[in-house]
This record gives sequence, C-alpha cells and structure tokens, in this order.
Amino acid sequence: MTNDLASVVSQYGLAIVFGNVFIEQIGLPVPAIPTLVVAGALAAGGKLSAVAVFAIALLACVIADVAWYVAGRHYGNRVMRILCGISLTPDSCVSQAQTRFELWGRNVLLVAKFIPGVALLAPPLAGATRIGWLAFLLFDTAGGALWVAAGMGGGMLLGSQIERLLEYLQNYGAAAVLLVGALMAAYIAFKWWERHRFYAMLRMARISVDELYRLMDVGESPLIVDVRSPVARTLEPRHIPGALHLPLHGFEEHIRELPRDREIILYCSCPNEASAAQVAKLLMNSGFLRVRPLLGGLEAWIAAGHPVESLAADDRVEA
Repeated sequence: MTNDLASVVSQYGLAIVFGNVFIEQIGLPVPAIPTLVVAGALAAGGKLSAVAVFAIALLACVIADVAWYVAGRHYGNRVMRILCGISLTPDSCVSQAQTRFELWGRNVLLVAKFIPGVALLAPPLAGATRIGWLAFLLFDTAGGALWVAAGMGGGMLLGSQIERLLEYLQNYGAAAVLLVGALMAAYIAFKWWERHRFYAMLRMARISVDELYRLMDVGESPLIVDVRSPVARTLEPRHIPGALHLPLHGFEEHIRELPRDREIILYCSCPNEASAAQVAKLLMNSGFLRVRPLLGGLEAWIAAGHPVESLAADDRVEA
C-alpha cells in the first residue's frame, strides 16, 4: 500500500468505519459490509487495530439501534411505516419482520442484521412490542457483534488480496473513486428497480374506506378479511367489525374456505397496503374475481371515524 493511502487509513479509518456503519444502521442505503471487509483486511495487515475497529463498529450499531428502539417504544407502528418509506426494501419487509418476531421472539435480534429488510425493522419492532431494555441491549449487542465479526472476518481471510486491490485502486486515483461511486449508484438503482417491480406486481384497484362503509351501511355483505400478523394486531388492537382474521403468512391454507360469490375486501396496517395486495393477487391467481385491498388500510378506516372493535385479550400476542 502506498504511503498516501496508508496515511489516510491510519488517520481516518476508524471514523470511516463508524460513519458508514451508523449511516447504514440508521436506514440509508449505504452498505457497510464492504467497509468492514476492508477494515478487517487492514487490521490483519497491522494498519488498523482489530479491537478498535470491532469496538467502533459495534458502538455505531448499538447507538443507531437504541435510537430506533426508543422510537418504536414511543410511536409503535408509525415508525415501521416511516422506515418502509425511506427504505429501498419492498414494504412486505414489515410483515416479514413481524412474522420472525412471532416465531423467534427476541432471538430474532441475534440474526436480524443478516436478513435484508428485517435488519432495519427489528430494533423499532422490539421497542413497539415492549421487549425490555436489558433483554434488548443483550440480544441486540450480541447480534451486532456477530455481524461485525463476520464482516471483519471475511476481510481478514482475504487480507492480502484486498490490500493488493487497494494498491491497484490507489494507482488510478480519481478513476477508482468514480468506479466506487458508480458501483454504489448501481446498487441503489437495482434496489429501487426491485421495489418498483414489487409495486407494479401488486398494482390493482383499491376500495376506499368510505365506499366500504357505504356497502356495509346499505346491507351489502362483503367478506372483510384482516390479513395483519398477530404482532401487528397487538400493536393496533382494533379491527373492523365482522372482519375475519387470516394473516398473510399461511393464507394459502384457507383459500378453499372462502366464498366465491361475495366480494372480498382485504386490509392490513402496512404501508401501501402491501400485505393486502399480496393476498389479493394470490386470490385472483386462484380464480377469485371480486377481490380488492382497502385503500389506506386500517389506519385510514380509523382516521375516517368509522366504527372499530377491540380485540379480545386472547387474540393478542406477547412478543
């Protein structure tokens, strides 16, 4: 490695690691694993302290996660909606994260950072579901330590190859910076395209909350289906009167039970009605013709002042 690059690494390496990890964990699409891999390689070559890199990266993880945990405790499901608004991951990530919490409880924090979409949502979901402070800090810190160690470990194993690559890039100066920038832009563009394709697949007619209320008011009998996960129903323990609860995950098992001679209205509490639209697509592919997601979901129904009922205590889930 040239003296110039070695000087930059020795002066700013830890700051770069902290900044990149923190920015990614706070929700911006700037992947930190490449930085951890390079930092691990430099640590293996004695140009950075492995202990310092590990500690500073883990600290960045914990600071960002604690911020989202506190936000989740105070604002609940609204935080998940905000995060899916700024994330490049499709909004189905909300239901995926909730499903993993139902299956694994707080243990999901140990592996969350390895699962795209879930990594960002796990800390606020832990706060929203009232996982205790001590348990959150223990499991989240352990999960962060595993993630940082994996990134650094990969760099240490490939130390000599990565150092040669850095020397090669150093020789090309501005061109190397442009290449790295182009790769980052390509990554963001791909994630945006992935998100756009997801919504294009789910594009279909919605029914407004006022239209649904009028149907119910005049005696029409649409079948209303609540496709929220049990965790989502715990976060918002109200439902539209008469709604049948069939969560997105496992919905296929109930398709035969649904009537084909009634309109089916599906609702959820996720951004852009992602879960409801996914179920609607599934039903349409199974031959159902009169299927529509509820525009704005349960949040829009409540905001319009339409009647709701509270869930029975045994319908709620302890996370």
